[in-house]
Amino acid sequence: MRRVEHVMGFPVSLRIDDEGFAVAAADDLFAWLREVDARFSPFREDSEVSRLDRGELDPDRLSPGLTEVLALCERYRTATGGAFDARLPGRRLDPCAVVKGWSVQKGAELLRAAGARRFCLNAGGDVVAVGGPWRVGVRHPEHAGRLCTVVELTDGAVATSARYERGDHVVDGRTGRPATGLLALTVTAPTLTEADAVATAAFALGPEGVAWAAARPGCEVFAVTADRRVVRSPGFPAAGAAGEAVQPPAAAPWCGRTGAGPGPARPGRRGDRGRGRDAAAFLQQGTSEPVTPVRTGTFSTEPPFRRHPLRATPP
Repeated sequence: MRRVEHVMGFPVSLRIDDEGFAVAAADDLFAWLREVDARFSPFREDSEVSRLDRGELDPDRLSPGLTEVLALCERYRTATGGAFDARLPGRRLDPCAVVKGWSVQKGAELLRAAGARRFCLNAGGDVVAVGGPWRVGVRHPEHAGRLCTVVELTDGAVATSARYERGDHVVDGRTGRPATGLLALTVTAPTLTEADAVATAAFALGPEGVAWAAARPGCEVFAVTADRRVVRSPGFPAAGAAGEAVQPPAAAPWCGRTGAGPGPARPGRRGDRGRGRDAAAFLQQGTSEPVTPVRTGTFSTEPPFRRHPLRATPP
């Protein structure tokens, strides 16, 4: 089954490889995402988020979903020392940086509950992959038709925060100014709830956010700095180690690209180096490499720079 709908301001594509999977379950997924858009969008005057922001709702009597989202926003605000903040001074309440990943992950759990065992859910470039291996291309931050690496996932998620689709839209809540220290940052994690929020929070932190994200439990990072250097954590699941040929097996189909679609505005945050893996150890073990333009359908490993075809078809 393959299906694409435009929800929450971006295309959401679904591929399910389980034969005979019920169409009704896919209907439920997209109905859930439309419900989330109606309830949590800060751009809809009648949404729960907008009504709360205007003081029309009792903060102690919110829906369970919004209560959970706001708790996640507060967790990342605290963890980042304010670099990520859904309540930036002078702006309306905007939890979009958490809502997207949270809602799509909930949608993936609906599919699993309905019996799906092998599927890929791509929401504006942020991806949940189940029953893989699946391959997800990471868009080059300066060349829309090129990739700078490829992620291989079995059961997990990948999300990218970057400047290329919507300019300097991620704000560092500590300064109130756009975060410009990175061109793009990609995070893999067990769930899209965490991958998406951590990617945005780390991007808001700037270069220090790379080590911060890599130190979070279960997270791996691939980033391109403003001076066009690649920094990645040792465990980042690239589809081939540096210097090795990439031979995609038939069992690893193409699952689209991360960072390939626009979305709502994103606040940023800062933080909590004491949790998860040691940030200093990451900096010592990680790699720092020049980012090179790579043609669509190829993968570059550095060093040396080599190109290998990705024999796969996007959904």
